[in-house]
Amino acid sequence: MTTMTLQVPDALEKEHDETVRFLAAKLYEAGKLSLGQAADMCGIKKWDFPAVLAQFEVNYFQYTAEDVIADVERVSKY
Repeated sequence: MTTMTLQVPDALEKEHDETVRFLAAKLYEAGKLSLGQAADMCGIKKWDFPAVLAQFEVNYFQYTAEDVIADVERVSKY
């Protein structure tokens, strides 16, 4: 894992862990990180990360309406 330095307002100094969790959740939501990578970023186990997602109202399943339609079309061929 690479270490990055991020300048944030002093007000976030006491919120370091929450800021990292927020960034990991949003990067997961954007498809930039896998669930495991996001959990590693937070220093937690993969199976504990869904609680972080819930805290920031990020869906665990990144499944769009287009994905559902494509699956229905694929299944209806059979």
